[in-house]
Amino acid sequence: MRIVLKRGKQRELIEDAKNYMTWSELAKRLGIVRDYLRNELRNEKRTISKKIYSRLCKITRKNYDSFIEAELDDNWGRSKGGKISKGNTKDFKKIEENEKLAELFGIILGDGHLEVYKKENKRCYALKIAGHLYEDYEYLSNYVSELLKTFFGEPGKIREIKKRNEMFLTIHGKNLIKILNEKGLYSGNKKINNQGIPEWIKKNNLFLVACLRGLIDTDGSVHYISKNNRNIRISFTSHVFKLLNDVHSSFIKLNFSPSKIIRERQIFISSKEKVARYIREIGFNNQKHLKRLEILQQNAPVV
Repeated sequence: MRIVLKRGKQRELIEDAKNYMTWSELAKRLGIVRDYLRNELRNEKRTISKKIYSRLCKITRKNYDSFIEAELDDNWGRSKGGKISKGNTKDFKKIEENEKLAELFGIILGDGHLEVYKKENKRCYALKIAGHLYEDYEYLSNYVSELLKTFFGEPGKIREIKKRNEMFLTIHGKNLIKILNEKGLYSGNKKINNQGIPEWIKKNNLFLVACLRGLIDTDGSVHYISKNNRNIRISFTSHVFKLLNDVHSSFIKLNFSPSKIIRERQIFISSKEKVARYIREIGFNNQKHLKRLEILQQNAPVV
């Protein structure tokens, strides 16, 4: 459940809570990353979850219920999608090629899947983006759903599979799949299709940077080089050979000096200078990476 407060009240509540502690301490109490709290939630770029809202009220000892304008279910895209749906032939506007679309394509290339299947003698068309139920929840339900809404007019709907700690953000539509196909994403198995980064993205460095961010946010990780080497490393893993090669050549093109492809499925950025540049110039939008990075940086070597 997400809470929509009257304009300005979310910021007021967060800043009031911050008066009792530092940004880092407050973020830890809320279970989120400091920068996400300070830059996204405080500036009301994202709504807050009911859980975070309750904790903020508890910290401030104030009740903001009178300022609540709406409570949105985490599957709030479901009802909206039902109202405007015309079966599988919903009309989606033509999409403009820009950095945000390139990032969304990176997300789809990483953890997404374009699916065409039959259900009760009807052909169904869907875009599904998978994630970990807890680690990726904030990212998919907030950030990625907003991207879908920006380009397709719908935020998608969320399906939780608690037994496997999985979640899926899904949006349906024949025309949607057609648009994505035309922009270079194939329907079906990415490995069999040998899917790569679409040409319109590779031709523009700004688009390429955004696409790589989406790919690392989904199929990448941030960790120490080893137990004995606490310098930070960024890795990317994919079993889709063309995609892996495209990511590798893209990092070379952008002068990030990636490692050679390891075991035909993984590449690393290990240079301290290149990792710092990645964080500065490309960055992360997935909260699990931002949170992980904050922890790693606290114990990383100063020199």
